[in-house]
Amino acid sequence: MLDRIAATVTAAVALVTGLACSAAAPQSAELTAKWKDATVHDIKVKTLDGKDANLSDYAGKVTLVVNVASQCGFTGQYAGLQKIHDTYKDKGFVVLAFPSGDFGGQEFDTAAEIKEFCSTKYSVTFPVFEKCQVKAGKGQSEVFQALGTKTGELPGWNFGKYLVSRDGKTAQFFPSTVAPDSGRMIEALEKEIAKEIAKEIAKEPAKEPATAPAKDASAPAGTTKTVPTGK
Repeated sequence: MLDRIAATVTAAVALVTGLACSAAAPQSAELTAKWKDATVHDIKVKTLDGKDANLSDYAGKVTLVVNVASQCGFTGQYAGLQKIHDTYKDKGFVVLAFPSGDFGGQEFDTAAEIKEFCSTKYSVTFPVFEKCQVKAGKGQSEVFQALGTKTGELPGWNFGKYLVSRDGKTAQFFPSTVAPDSGRMIEALEKEIAKEIAKEIAKEPAKEPATAPAKDASAPAGTTKTVPTGK
């Protein structure tokens, strides 16, 4: 009980001061080489029910990867996450949630508890994956190792966010204090979606302008006669 009170106080302090909401990710030649050409989509994960899953299923979509917790001062952000998921899902966007108890032990112990909380409290419909380790070190999820290496930042508390490009190669980090439906997040999200749409438009072949049919000098005035080519 005292641990949970202390964790809640810590979250409140983080909210006011912005402290502890991000941490520097370890950087090394080994990690750089591992993730330089790899994408987030190369990573295999497990669903909340423990089934094998591949992040390649989300290739081609802008994703928001979030380390969530059910008993945190930031847990109310679930509502904002569901809101932006619903608003932008038809434009190629999806929220991907990864529960973790790394910060204050504020996540439930079992998948069943997490699933029930998400569905009954916030009516979550976006994917929620298996509880994992966010912090650097032995046992760290490859999802957060990859994103930490690419951005240089790791979550320092629950509800850290990575906005990941459609190709899974680049990402932007947003700390817990940036709400998912805040102006700052919406601006970055819409810019990322628009950027990718612009790329697709640029790939489309240019259409040839329509040409008017040639006129036959022998045709009566006010009429047009097509002259066969080669004759």
